[in-house]
Amino acid sequence: MKIICLKENFTEAINIVQKAVSTRSTMPILDGILIEADERVKLTGYDLETGIECSFDADVIEKGSIVINSKMLGDIIKKLPEEMVKFEAGTGNTVVIESGNAHFSIKGLDSEGYPKIPVVEDYEKIVIPQNKLREMVHQTIFAVSNDESRPVLNGCNIRCAEGVIEMVAIDGFRLALRRNDVDGDIPEVSFIVPGKSLNEAGRITDNSKESVEIYKSTNHIMFDTGNVKMVSRLIAGEYMNYNSIIPKTAETTITVSPEFLLSAIERASLIITTDERKFPVRLMTSDDDRLIISSNTEVGSVREEVPIVLTGNKIDIDFNPKYFIDALKVIDEEEVSISFNGNMGPCVIRPIEGNAFAYLVLPLRR
Repeated sequence: MKIICLKENFTEAINIVQKAVSTRSTMPILDGILIEADERVKLTGYDLETGIECSFDADVIEKGSIVINSKMLGDIIKKLPEEMVKFEAGTGNTVVIESGNAHFSIKGLDSEGYPKIPVVEDYEKIVIPQNKLREMVHQTIFAVSNDESRPVLNGCNIRCAEGVIEMVAIDGFRLALRRNDVDGDIPEVSFIVPGKSLNEAGRITDNSKESVEIYKSTNHIMFDTGNVKMVSRLIAGEYMNYNSIIPKTAETTITVSPEFLLSAIERASLIITTDERKFPVRLMTSDDDRLIISSNTEVGSVREEVPIVLTGNKIDIDFNPKYFIDALKVIDEEEVSISFNGNMGPCVIRPIEGNAFAYLVLPLRR
């Protein structure tokens, strides 16, 4: 195997596939990146759950394949002095890497022992612009649960029907839901993608309107942007009926600027130096259409007022500030509607018009 390529292309591909390289495997070969040279050069990282392939153009002088330790390869290529890289794998799995006056000779592993990434067959296909998928992942991934006793909540539920794709994450204390209209026909499907894998799917996309193709089989999902493919196992099981837990009515509704509310809650949380459940942020409405955000902890107190439009009953509720901050950070609207159902019912953040998103947060008991 012998190739000549641009250092920039090689480095970018390594950075992409490294996200799927195992860090705790008992199989040394999974600590490596599979490098294959044919018409193009393809790099693969695979931890037996998530696999990422990235291809790039190069001058392929001799076809072949080799596995090299991921960290070592990444460090070497990144530090090479020149833009052109010569990479050659010879007998005994010895790899020579040259660039300018730098010359490395390192040991690789036979590619025959590298496990194959599952092939996604009998697939159902969804096509969505990369920027839309990237946004939806960013706007929901933070609410994925880390509680391994409830594995279905360790991923995002993706549902497609009637030209709409929904992505939802629930961790038991909050819910993040995003919807997007999709051009063209899409299958009616519902599946659960592990949070780690979906996060990487968001990273392999960019902010362009170029399409990412999503292929689903019985047990696996593939995201294909063209140069990069990512395959992940799916989480088996039934996701909870999240539409049934989002209140349809409200005792109190406020209209507020998410930017103003976010800034105020962030300031209120500055004096919370320990557990947010012990020292929450308090939201209380006043008599003159103001929302009072306050916090009182062992180190001090803070109070701030934000203008709102109030409909219905007054509120006086405690919340974990992190849950509000995570949701408000990903909302790009001038105003939002926040509904409440008593002092212990969930609150729901929605757009003023339409149903593009919903963020549900449970209050804390006093």
